[in-house]
Amino acid sequence: MKVLITGSTGMIGGAITDLCIASEKITSIISLTRRGSERNSEKLTELFMGSKWDYKEVEEYLSDIDIVYYCLGVYTGSVNEEMFIKLTLDFPLELAEVLISKSPNCRFCLLSGQGADRTEESQVLFAKYKGMIENKISALGFKSFHSFRPAYIYPVNKRKEPNIAYSFFRLIYPIVSRLLPNKTVKSTRLANTIFEVGINGHEKEVLENIDILRY
Repeated sequence: MKVLITGSTGMIGGAITDLCIASEKITSIISLTRRGSERNSEKLTELFMGSKWDYKEVEEYLSDIDIVYYCLGVYTGSVNEEMFIKLTLDFPLELAEVLISKSPNCRFCLLSGQGADRTEESQVLFAKYKGMIENKISALGFKSFHSFRPAYIYPVNKRKEPNIAYSFFRLIYPIVSRLLPNKTVKSTRLANTIFEVGINGHEKEVLENIDILRY
């Protein structure tokens, strides 16, 4: 199977990339990235994208894709509203629109988030645009589309936390995971679920945190 992935230098995208490299079912991996991941695999082709992410420059690599793992994203508050909308809505939609002509039979897996609002009426920026991109990709008509909505993702591998809130949640994770077990998910478990659904599909289009835990 031929895989296309974005966000391979991030926590979840990186874990999925490693799973793809290790899997005998995956023969080719095309990674659209802003910087190199320093992975060394004959399967992996890294295509470095500029700030505009012009997919026309890499169209020749986008044919016959079997699975898309779209994991590129940004934390709320880390960029201005315009850039957040570009990263959350414009970039994935533009890629999906190219792929529907180049690889219409692919399975598109989108890393979304808890609270994504498909009514598109939420006043919360994250919820509104996550719901909007789910709607738009779903409507394109891929072989199948699956959106993953994790709650708090616990980083199994220690990392530099993006802000104070995430540092605090990491600190209290042992307590929260016991009191609210359905409101957290380990990064490895989330990555494994997205990876497996990409290969095998799923009866649900939207997988909430509880669905991810049950998979």
